Order: sequence, then C-alpha cells, then structure tokens
Amino acid sequence: MPRFSIIVPCFKVQGFLRECLDSLLDQSYRDFEVIAVDDRSPDGCGAILDEFAARDDRVRVLHLPENVGLGRARNAGMPLATGDYLFFLDSDDTLTPGALRAMADRLAESADPDVLVFDYARTYWWGGTRRNALAHLLAETGDGTFTAAERPEILDLLMVVWNKVYRRAFVEANGFAFPPGYYEDTPWTFPVMLSAERIATLDRICLNYRQRRQGNILSTTSRKHFDIHDQYERVFAFVDSRPALADWRPFLHRKMGEHCLDILAKPDRLPPSDKGEFFRRTAEMFRAHKPAGAPVPAGLRVLEGGYAAYRVRRQAERAARELARRGGLVRRAAAGGVRRGLDGARPRRAPDPRLVVYSAFSHRGVLGDPGAVYRKALEIAPQLRGVWVVRDEETAARLPEGVEHVLLDSPEYRRVTARAGFFVNNVNWPGTLAKRPGSVHIHTHQGTPLKYMAADLLAKPGARYGVDVPQMLRRADRWDHSLVANRHSELVWERAYPCHFASARTGSPRNDVLVGAGAEAGAAVRARLGVPAGHTVVLYAPTRREYVRGGHVDRIDLARFAADLGEGHTLVVRLHPSLATGHARGMGLSDLHRRGVLVDATDEPHVEDVMLASDVLVTDYSALMFDYANLDRPIVVHADDWNAYAASRGVYFDITAQAPGHVSRTYRELVRLLASGSWRDEDSARLRADFRARFCEYDDGRAAERVVRRLLLGEEFPDGVPVKVPGPSAAHEQLAST
Repeated sequence: MPRFSIIVPCFKVQGFLRECLDSLLDQSYRDFEVIAVDDRSPDGCGAILDEFAARDDRVRVLHLPENVGLGRARNAGMPLATGDYLFFLDSDDTLTPGALRAMADRLAESADPDVLVFDYARTYWWGGTRRNALAHLLAETGDGTFTAAERPEILDLLMVVWNKVYRRAFVEANGFAFPPGYYEDTPWTFPVMLSAERIATLDRICLNYRQRRQGNILSTTSRKHFDIHDQYERVFAFVDSRPALADWRPFLHRKMGEHCLDILAKPDRLPPSDKGEFFRRTAEMFRAHKPAGAPVPAGLRVLEGGYAAYRVRRQAERAARELARRGGLVRRAAAGGVRRGLDGARPRRAPDPRLVVYSAFSHRGVLGDPGAVYRKALEIAPQLRGVWVVRDEETAARLPEGVEHVLLDSPEYRRVTARAGFFVNNVNWPGTLAKRPGSVHIHTHQGTPLKYMAADLLAKPGARYGVDVPQMLRRADRWDHSLVANRHSELVWERAYPCHFASARTGSPRNDVLVGAGAEAGAAVRARLGVPAGHTVVLYAPTRREYVRGGHVDRIDLARFAADLGEGHTLVVRLHPSLATGHARGMGLSDLHRRGVLVDATDEPHVEDVMLASDVLVTDYSALMFDYANLDRPIVVHADDWNAYAASRGVYFDITAQAPGHVSRTYRELVRLLASGSWRDEDSARLRADFRARFCEYDDGRAAERVVRRLLLGEEFPDGVPVKVPGPSAAHEQLAST
C-alpha cells in the first residue's frame, strides 16, 4: 500500500488546480496516491482531473453526482484511500518541493505517530510570503512524540485539517468524519488532536497556503457563518462522549468564544442585519457550555452582556483606530473630492438598460471586440443606443459617419457614464469611473494570452516595471463578464484577475469575420495596401520584448527577408501596438515602406483586414497567431530568442512545443522553411488543426451576436460551439520556392 493517500476535493478552482496537482506529482517522493474528488464543479475542474488521471496512474478521480460541500467531499474520498496516512490537500494550495520526502522521513523517525503536524507559509496574490507566526512551537516540541495534554500549546496553532497528516488506522478506529457546513475543520481537528496518543511535529514549511484576493469561501458574506455554532456543538458533544476529555472543556469554551467573536468582528463575514442574532446565539452557547466555576477571560466578558454593549465597545475601538490614522483619511478625502468631481453628482435614476457605452484600446475608436459588438447591435438590436468614448477631437474626426461619441472626461462623458446600463471595453476603464449598482461591465480582453498577465506579472519584476498591478485589479473588480474564446483563456483570466466576474464562452467577436473567410475576403484590403495582383502576401507580426528597454528588438533584417522571399511575394509588417509610436519604425521600417520594399501595415486600424489580406503568418510570440488560426492558413513561429523571452516575461505554455505550425530557431531555418514549401506540408496542417481545436474552441462566427443577445438583451443563446472552418484555398498555397 502507498505511504500517503492524498485527498484533493475540487470545486470552482480551475485556475489553480493544475498548479496544485503539479506540485504533488513533481514530488521526489513517489509512494503516494491522489484521490481527487470533483464536487460537481461547474467549471473545468472535472476535465482537468481526468486529464491528469489519464497521464499518471497515481491519480484517481471521483466525480460526485451532486455538490456536497468541502467536508463531505473529503468524506467521499476516504473510503477509497489505501495509504498508511491520510493527507487532505485543498485544491488551491500547493506543496513545497521535497515536502512528502520530509514528511515520510519524520514519520519513520517518530515510529508512525497518530498525527504529524507540519509548518506552512501564507502566499499572497501580490507575491508576498509569510511564515506561520507560531512556527517556533513545532521546533520546541523536540524529536519525540507527545499528547495534547502534555503539550497543550500545540492547539494554539491554526486548527485546520491541511497542516497535518493522519494515520489512517487511527482515523478509522475512531470513526472521524467531516460534518456538512462551513468551518468543517473545527469538529475534525479538535477531536483528532485531543484523541491522538502520539503526536509528532515537523519544523519545515511543507505547504503554501494560498491567500486569494477574492474567492475564499470563508470571506464571503453569508448567513452560513452561523454554522460555526453547530460545529462547536459537535466538539462539545464529542468531549461529553469521552469522560477522559472532560478537563478540556474550559479550553474549548474559551476557543469557541474567541472564534465566534473573531467572525463577528470581520466586516466581510455576516450580513449587517444578522450580526445581532449571531451575537445572541454565541452568548447563549457561551453560557450553556460554561464550566462551573471557570473564570471568564477579560476579552470574552462582553459575551456576558448584551449586543448593545458589544456594539459600544466595538465603536470605541473603531474610533480609536480612526483617530490614529486621521491624517491619512484627510488625504484620501481630498482625493475623493476630486473623484466625485469627475464622476459628477450621484445619480438617483436607475441605469438605462438601453444605453451601452463602448471603448477600445484606450479610447482609440470603433475597434476590436467592442467594435464588432457595436456593429452587431446596430444590426439586430437598433433599440440599443451605443455611445463611444474617444480620447480627443482628432480621434473623433476619424470615427465612421453617424457614430455617437463623447470625449473622455468631458461633461457629456460624465452624464452618459452616469446613466449607462452597459459598458463594453477591451481595456480597463479609468479608475475615476465608479461602477453604479445595476450597471453591467463586459470586458472583452485583447486576445488569447500566451505571456503572463496582471497578477501573474508579480513573479516577473522586469515585465511588470511601470505596471500598477493592484490598481489594475481594483479596476477589474468592476467586471461582470469576461469574454473567452477557449478554455485556456478562461483558466488564465480567472487566475490572472482574481476578481468576481463570470466567464462568458462567447468566442471573440472581432474574429467573426475570420471564421470561414475565403481567399477573396482580403482582396479589397490588398488593393488598398498596394499589393500587386497575384502576389503571395507574407504577414510578419513580431511582438515586444521585456528584456530590452523600449521593447523593440530587430530579430530579422526586413530588407533581406523581403529580398529572400523573391519575386511574386509581398512582405507586410505589422508591429505590436506598443511599438507603433516608438523608434522601431524609424530604424528602417518607414524607409523600406516608402521605397516599396515592403508594406508597413502597423497603422491599419483593423488588424482583421491585414490578416484577411495575407496568405501566411510569420510571427514570434504575438497573440495574433491565436486569431489568425481561425483562417486556417499557415503559420510559422520564429522563436530564435524563446528562452530569453519566456524567462523575462513569463509564459503560460511553451509555444515551441505546442505550435500552430513549423518552428524556426534561426533566420536560415526560417528562409529554408518558406523556400522548401514545408510551411504548408502535412505536418504543418496537423499542427495547425491541433492548435485550432484548442484555441479556436468557441469561435464559430457568431460571437458578436452571442454577446448582444445574451449579455445585452438577456436572451437565451448557447455557448460558442466549434465549427469546422474550410481549409485554405489554392490561393493560399502559392508561396513558391525562392
């Protein structure tokens, strides 16, 4: 039998689950089994678990027919366990490298104790790490074993289930199980620790306890926090059933009072209208279970009075804190005055469900996904009034005729944003835009992420230079819907933006024009760009680098590349938007465009037009490849600096291992691929098909309609369903040998 049975219950943690399972399966110690319990999770947890089980026979998956909650999901996994020790790992936490080896060695050294208690560290979403403040207790217990009676200070440690492993025979002999409800660890941990005859400790951080910015179930406001009373009733009932444990009643009585008052004091736990009832139930329990003659600690004497006295005490404490930071409050109040001035007077009317405010690329015009949604709304929902926010008069002058717009920060902008029912954007709205109750914010993003984004940048100091991640997340707190084109994006956005929003599997609205597009779709754009008739268009779209100041690196000699393509070919270059106004174009691109050596399409407002006009995409790591794949036209990845890029920016997967086509590592390899025709061989088509299946999953050509009908109009409309896109026509296979 294995040494450890690791039970991992899973519910709505798809953004963290892979990291959790990887931390387990990558352990140097191999003698364990994983029993993963899918607690009827509505997201992708079940599929992720099945994927891991398919590639590692140590993983066994139990799919529950209905959601039962954390405690009972753990119970469901226990009968399947065959290991010597049970370990309950929460699916958003991770093990540190070497943790299981350290546990196994300590268990052997202490001759298989009933319980082994180990250390942990809190890991915060913003990158910080903090060790358990009471870690010294683990070192002070020595090398032997003990009981809780011999070392009662062990119960001062965080009384949770996941910082311990339990001898399975000991658990089964005592019939320990988890109850339903919140705080299910309490009636497990106290009975286990009080019953254990041999406890050992391990003074080593074995687990990273993830402190989620949002999403922790115990940080949600709910009446379910009343469950704490039932859980302590179970603890007292257990002690009553074991006369030998009677001396623990004063200790448990104090712990119960402290725990309940801690819950009551936290502002995010109980609805305000329920706090009085919670206090009264706590006080009743405190009186009912008070041991005869036991003194009441000073901090708990408030439970001998009424709720009014408790509130007076709390208000006095708050007043003292307010006074201590009055200077900071004054400064913030001044800033708040500016914000209120920008927002205008507080509106009294409800948001207008027929008014939709749009913006794209920091207020640059009718572009991207918001532009596609806007055009579809004009077509199928003319009752909706769409207003665009633009940054200046010059941008407004370039808008299509008839587009209603307001200038950013103008009085008209403040009036329209105060009344709008919907906001659609592909970047965050300014921080001065306060979200009104009842308004709906739809965030479209700007494509499928390959490189690290938002909170994930916290692990990459160079890449996040100049990026205020906490401010970014505060702005993202306004999102209600996050559009995704594939499950990869759904997982990444939920992890990178730990906020309260719902992922909408709509597909990318801007890609609707690419789905099913034939060769003729780009003819008008070719003519506008000056591409000679019959030419094969090679689109080169490099991205920016974080490992150089300014982001621009000339990885390819563009003049040489255009010459090496030979007669009958046109090289079209599209720089990353962040490089469009920098020195990159002055380094030769503009001059080559002027001389007709190539076409600089960086300023083309609609990148979809540029893609339609091309026959093959050559890129390094640009997210454009995910959109381009919808065309089912060849893609070549030029990855001559992949290791440097991945190390400096951070990436979600290795694009060279899961590429949409052939990969070149040098310029010579790139030219050879294009000259030989291998760029469009069977291997290229196979790689592209696999890539499309994964990343064009919900792009079916109806994404914009799906957003309008489902999110703006509230109609029923199914998720995006993958469709087979016609293969490239002969016109897209004309790249001849040079």
